[in-house]
Order: sequence, then C-alpha cells, then structure tokens
Amino acid sequence: MTDRQEPTAPAVPPHSPVPAASPAEDPPAAAVPSPPHGSPAPVPAAPPKRRRPSPRILRAVGRWTAAVAVFGVFCAGTAYGITRLERHEVPGLATESDGRWDYPRLALPALPSGSPRPFAQGNEGEVHHADLRELLIPLPEGAEEAEDAGKSGEDGGLPPSEGGWATVGDYTGLYEKGDRDELRQRLADDSVRHIAARGWVMPDGTRTSVHLLRFNSGAVASDLHAEVLYGGLVPGLPLAEAPESKMDESWPPETAPENVEIEVYDEPELRGEVHTRHAYLLAGDTVALIVQSRKGTAPAVPFRQTVILQAQLLG
Repeated sequence: MTDRQEPTAPAVPPHSPVPAASPAEDPPAAAVPSPPHGSPAPVPAAPPKRRRPSPRILRAVGRWTAAVAVFGVFCAGTAYGITRLERHEVPGLATESDGRWDYPRLALPALPSGSPRPFAQGNEGEVHHADLRELLIPLPEGAEEAEDAGKSGEDGGLPPSEGGWATVGDYTGLYEKGDRDELRQRLADDSVRHIAARGWVMPDGTRTSVHLLRFNSGAVASDLHAEVLYGGLVPGLPLAEAPESKMDESWPPETAPENVEIEVYDEPELRGEVHTRHAYLLAGDTVALIVQSRKGTAPAVPFRQTVILQAQLLG
C-alpha cells in the first residue's frame, strides 16, 4: 500500500513582479519603527473629547426646530387655502367689477321630440328646431324693458314683451331709409320664417337690442349674410344710428364659439353724441343682429359679453 501524498501548493516564481501602485492610490503609510527590545510599546494618544452641549443649548435648539416646523406647516396650509379661494374671497385681493353684466345662467331650450341640434350630424340644413324666442339672450340683472317696446314701423321697434315676435318692418327700420325697401324685398325673396327680438336699457343708460332672423336653411341665411349684411371693412348695410361704422379690428376672433361666425363693427372716435356698436352673428339657419349704444361711450366689455353669450346660445 502506497503512502498518500498531500497536494502541494503551486510554486511561486522566484522573481514575480509586484504591480506598481496606481497614481490615484494613496501612498503607503510610512513604516513605524519597532520600539527597542524590552521597551514598553507607546500608547497612541487618545482623540480629544468633544464637549457635549449643555442642556440649556439643547432645549433652545429644540424650541427653534419646533417653531420652524410649525411655521412651515402653517405656510403650506395657508398657500393651499389661497389656491382654493376665489380672488374676491382673499383679503387684500378683492377687485372691482370689470364692467360685465350679471346674466342668468344660460340654458339651451328643449327641442321637439326627435329633433336634432342645429349642427348635429344628419341636420344638413343646420336648422334650429327650438322656439326662436327661447334662443334670445335673457335680460341681465338691473335691466328694464326698452322704451320703444311695442312700437312698430319704419323707424324700427321691439316686441311689447321681454322677447317676442317682431315684424319685418321692425327689423328693416334699424337701417337707413334708402336701404329699407331693398332689404324688405330681399327678406321676402329669401322667405324669412321668423324674427324674434328683445331690447333693454341698463341703469347707466346703455341700450341693447337683439334681433334673430330664421330662414329655411343655413345656405339661405349664409347668402343673405354674405351678399347683404357683411361688407368686410364696412357693413354691407349701414345702421341708421351708426352710418359710419367700421370693422372693429380689436375683436378677438378666437372667442367665437364653434359653428358661429361673428363680425363686429364700431363707430370711429369722431362720432355724434351717442356711441353705437353692433355685431352680426351667423349660426346655421339664423342671422342675429346685436346693437348696443350709449351717450358718450358705449363700454366694450358688456357689449362683447352680450355678443359671446348670444353666440353660445345659437351654437
């Protein structure tokens, strides 16, 4: 039986090169010489003791930390509260009225059973099936019925109630006398179906009238609007009370609701005692005329507000 040989470690080459230290590495620490034989080993010096803050300082730091934390929570809560409030509800940020009127909340009228909206798919004629009088913008708060309500004839007029049927003469009377007969004939040729109107006066004297004209289809209304009423930089037909009106280029076109076309006209600064603004709206089978006037200057804000809200009802 042979003796079992223990495995031996591999031999190390006698002159194995030692890898050089990388320049990035720290140089090796200097060798500390061993103390002489029989001498006691030196005891390394103990690091200096850090002084513990006094209880008084610790209590002060604790109080300041708590105060900062409470203040941060308070500020965060206050900022959140302000973002949740309306501007007029935040003390110091309340603003005066910008001139807008207080209108009732708008609501589209009910349609006859099975009738589509004017711009719904399948309504090729873009017909408004709702009662035209219910598409008139409601009176704002503080408004009173216009003084000429119930007057009808060549000088224009409004229905005797807050929104009712008007005659062709009521509408054509808003234009200059030389254009009334031609406009009346055009309305007859285009078979205008209904004219609804409403007018009011505000406490500051601003007077507003709204007329809605409905035709048999959107194509007929569009032809009347393009060929008679809309004239580009100046109206196709001048109003009797504002014959020098021009296109209001300051009107923001992006405010028009989808499917509604708006043209706005204004009198130049060299005008008479009364300032008049007016606008045409084309929405499917319906054409609207909005006129707003006031002695001195007719403010732009309520006029634009009225035009946009009426456009939303028609759109």
